[in-house]
Amino acid sequence: MKTFRLLVLGALLIFAASCTAPPPRAVGDWHGTVMTPRGEFTIVVRIAEKAGAFTGDLESPDQAPGEPVPLTITTATSAHLAFTAPSIKGSYAGAWDDRIADWSGTWLQSGYKFPLVLRSGPATSAVKGMDGVWEAKVRRDEGTRRIILRITSNAEGATIKFDAPDAGAFNLSVANFQRDGDRVRFTVPAAGASFNGKLTGADRIEGTWSFPSRPNVQIVFARTNAQAQTAPRARPQTPKPPFPYRVEEVRVANPAARGVTLACTLTVPQGEGPFPAAALVTGSGAQDRDETMYEHKPFAVIADHLTRQGVAVLRCDDRGVPQSTGTFETATSVDFATDADAAVAYLAGRTDIKKNAIGLIGHSEGGLVSMIAASANPRIAYLVLLAAPGTNLREMFLTQHRLLAAAQGLSQSTIATSEPILARILDAVASASSDEEATARVRALLTGDAVAALGMPPSNTANTELFIQNMANVWMRHLLRLDPASYLAKIKVPVLALDGTRDRQVEPDANLAAIKRGLARDGDVTIRKLDGLNHFFQTAKTGGMSEYIEIEQTFSPMALEAVSSWIKQRFAR
Repeated sequence: MKTFRLLVLGALLIFAASCTAPPPRAVGDWHGTVMTPRGEFTIVVRIAEKAGAFTGDLESPDQAPGEPVPLTITTATSAHLAFTAPSIKGSYAGAWDDRIADWSGTWLQSGYKFPLVLRSGPATSAVKGMDGVWEAKVRRDEGTRRIILRITSNAEGATIKFDAPDAGAFNLSVANFQRDGDRVRFTVPAAGASFNGKLTGADRIEGTWSFPSRPNVQIVFARTNAQAQTAPRARPQTPKPPFPYRVEEVRVANPAARGVTLACTLTVPQGEGPFPAAALVTGSGAQDRDETMYEHKPFAVIADHLTRQGVAVLRCDDRGVPQSTGTFETATSVDFATDADAAVAYLAGRTDIKKNAIGLIGHSEGGLVSMIAASANPRIAYLVLLAAPGTNLREMFLTQHRLLAAAQGLSQSTIATSEPILARILDAVASASSDEEATARVRALLTGDAVAALGMPPSNTANTELFIQNMANVWMRHLLRLDPASYLAKIKVPVLALDGTRDRQVEPDANLAAIKRGLARDGDVTIRKLDGLNHFFQTAKTGGMSEYIEIEQTFSPMALEAVSSWIKQRFAR
């Protein structure tokens, strides 16, 4: 499971539908099959979490349908799951298997042991006839929001996921999905929401949508064109072989960080070389080498374009994710800068790479990481900063909060009420000397009124704990203390800084102006604001996060051309 970190340099969705991180791994619906001397039996397990405590029940549709058995959850970590069913003298102990993304363990009952793999989702019988995409609209004072239920089933069971695209929430887990005749119930733990309704036709479910601290509303889920909706989304720019260049899978050791070896892809133009080169630096969060987000692979697109233009490109999985070694969770931006240094050193050691033409291309926080590296590494010949922060990070977060909240339809009064609270939390985290101190400070500031102002349902304590976890950690404490200007002042190599006019995460005007000021002593600086592009350099209508997954374009050709032409003008062979 990927480590959740504030999305792309801290997209602080600190209101109702904000917590798009998954709940604890064990939470949700699970099913499996037990092979006994009496035959094959399906077991359905439902686990919920509230205020850090786990509850659950177990049901056997083949033996006692509709008669759930209470469970006592004894272990529920990211690696192990164990529970007992005292009323039937049963117990289960399993471990998470990354190969199959399921719990693999043993069911013990009446002295007999049976292998049991628990797979995500309810048993197929629970969703019989319900495969497809079900969409509803929730109407409230601030406007209409879409919610989507996606159900797929096969012989092994069902998978159910939930999207709230207008709130920027996708692929959330659905728990406690139950169908009794035409009655349908389920919950969405990450949002603290639930639905209770009735099938009133083959493609229609009418019922009540409940959300903490909000009045219940009546909604209708209508099944859309399932085949069209469940097919992979169109991503026409994603590169597909055969490629007119060489592709190598390489590993890059970081001598400055014990145990860190990066798994990378290097693309090299055809020909003898040597070629100018770029190492790509990902934004916030545990990213793979393609910076995969919302089914887009922007770094794969950038690498493909640049390599076709004669520039070799190295792109790597972040440390610890998924094929690189090392620990991601405790790493800071300065640590990631040493990974970037290692990538540059690897490129400099190759005979087919031009040693005086190796640069970094960093997106979002990756831009800040690139600044840190370039401020002290003489091997770095140029920088391309894509939607990189240039202002004080505290102010950037507050501006980001305002812009994203407005894009999601929150009123100005709501934003004005929440902003001072967020500012106090950021200050408390920045001045804390440890994660423990930061946690205590944030918890103390999250009074009932503060939680309500930030839009987190007071009854959903898991939501609040997740917010604390993502604010009070070494990465955030360190990030809030960094000053981009101090690094920019030390950079004396060519720099291209780009941002889109519809970026709502790193506001373009203030940040590009700050980058320009910080590079005042640099003799080769190009600052460009690209019309109509969002934080991911997609052509967008509003720049809101809900658009990211809906837009087919992965990276604007205008932005690709801006980068490649700038590099070639300075470092052509």
